[in-house]
Amino acid sequence: MAEELARAREQTNTAIQEAETRRQQARSEQTQLDAAIARLKAELQPLEEEAVLRSFGLYKPIYNLSSSEKYELRLDAIRDQQKAMLKNKTAAFCRIEWEVNGSKAEGRKQTERTLKLMLRAFNGEADACVAKVTYKNIKAMEARIQKAAEVISGLTEIQQCFISDKYVDLKLEELRLAHEYEEKRNEEKEEQRRIREQMREEEAAQRELERAKLEAEREARRDEEALRKARAELEKSKGAEQEKLMERIAELERRVAEDQERTRVISQAQLTRTGHVYVISNIGSFGEDVYKLGMTRRLVPQDRIDELGDASVPFEFDVHAIIRTSDAPALETALHRTFASRRINRINERKEFFRATLDEIAQAVREHHGEFELTRLAEAEEYRKTLAILEEERGVAPGSKSANVPLERAFA
Repeated sequence: MAEELARAREQTNTAIQEAETRRQQARSEQTQLDAAIARLKAELQPLEEEAVLRSFGLYKPIYNLSSSEKYELRLDAIRDQQKAMLKNKTAAFCRIEWEVNGSKAEGRKQTERTLKLMLRAFNGEADACVAKVTYKNIKAMEARIQKAAEVISGLTEIQQCFISDKYVDLKLEELRLAHEYEEKRNEEKEEQRRIREQMREEEAAQRELERAKLEAEREARRDEEALRKARAELEKSKGAEQEKLMERIAELERRVAEDQERTRVISQAQLTRTGHVYVISNIGSFGEDVYKLGMTRRLVPQDRIDELGDASVPFEFDVHAIIRTSDAPALETALHRTFASRRINRINERKEFFRATLDEIAQAVREHHGEFELTRLAEAEEYRKTLAILEEERGVAPGSKSANVPLERAFA
């Protein structure tokens, strides 16, 4: 009986100890969970704040470069740094030197394989983020890249293998640049759309002006004919009829004067010096930073630009600005004088091509004309499609630095 009582007490004590152990484990797990929740809340807070800002269309650029071309150059530089780290084997590292079966050489091989697998996994995740980034998810993509580096390094921590912080930072910088590059491209395309819309509005305005002039001329002829007839009838009239005719003549003379003034105003708007000065480029034919600065008096300035791209050059021109002015020859002459030392053809001044930047051209136009609409995007659609075909045929990597150079030098 005593033995049974002792066993019962022993079992009870064991159960109490096990319960206490489980309680302590539960408390420890609760502490860990609380810490994890706090960490996740801290990570989530900036994402929530970013989401609120982006819901209002707010985004503060980090780089704020002036053109998509500058973003492309910066992206190329970042990617070159990444390639250099991969080549120099500094993108990932191992803190200790392992031996496999007593062999340091085998240990180094095993370490290299591990580092290569780590980088393949991380690069795949980072490249997917760069491809998917938008203004709505950039913070989430940043967190995803950082988390990928942490997880991959955590999986190989026991082997003391880690992804370099500098390499992770380069991937984050690439992500931000890629995002702002796409934003800038969209902005430039919108500028191009606005310029084309402006051109269409100018064309419509010119057509309306022509119709108004024809209508004013017809109205003036009708009023002048009516005035002539009224004056002829006045000579034959008498009494009350004469008074009515005199009132009629006075009214017609007033209307004729108004018709003449309206016709004069419309004609003044159509003076031969009124026209458009255009800034166009053709990367496929002439390369970057070469622009044609010309003018046209046509009601539809795009017709002239289309003519320039029909047969004289292999690709279409891109329009950067169409500037309507009351004295187009004067503005064109002022721009030509400003960039006289940059003229491509020093012999034939009718060749209106100049080597300059769009910023320089924009500054000159504002000095001589005032504010105007400018687009920095050179779509060069035909040229880029042609170059892509040639790159594929020649085995050149798409998007390499052979882009944005004249076609005859693309594979020199």
